[in-house]
Amino acid sequence: MRLKITRRDALILGGIAAAGTAWPTPSPAAPGQMEAAIRKVLGEATIRKGKVTLDLPPLVENGNVVPMTVTVYSPMTKDNFVKAIHVFNEKNPQPNVISVKLGARAGKAEIATRIRLATTQKLTAIAEMSDGTCWSDTQEVVVTLAACLEDLP
Repeated sequence: MRLKITRRDALILGGIAAAGTAWPTPSPAAPGQMEAAIRKVLGEATIRKGKVTLDLPPLVENGNVVPMTVTVYSPMTKDNFVKAIHVFNEKNPQPNVISVKLGARAGKAEIATRIRLATTQKLTAIAEMSDGTCWSDTQEVVVTLAACLEDLP
């Protein structure tokens, strides 16, 4: 028995194959990539929950433009201020989203920006304080249209 394939069947199969290869998928992140990036920046510092609020929408339609705000509760005085704010992610090709250095003269420990997210994932914001303590907040974001699809060298 011979299988008979028409031109129409061949065109349909070719279109399906082409569509499957045309849609890029995010490169998988190495397990533990976020934790390694945190340790690279902060060393062995103990990170506690609290004082930091990471504000992200829980569901984003487009991973290319995700609004993010990080607020740290600090008096921002000469003796008690935020030295730096770091944001890390678990599944983007690069785990360190942003690091911002601040000082007592900043007046308010808050940053707002837009970021790119490859896929649904967890983000962690960490604040380094002038007394050497580190505080954090973590949020999960569901992404329906992925970003960060480029391959890294």
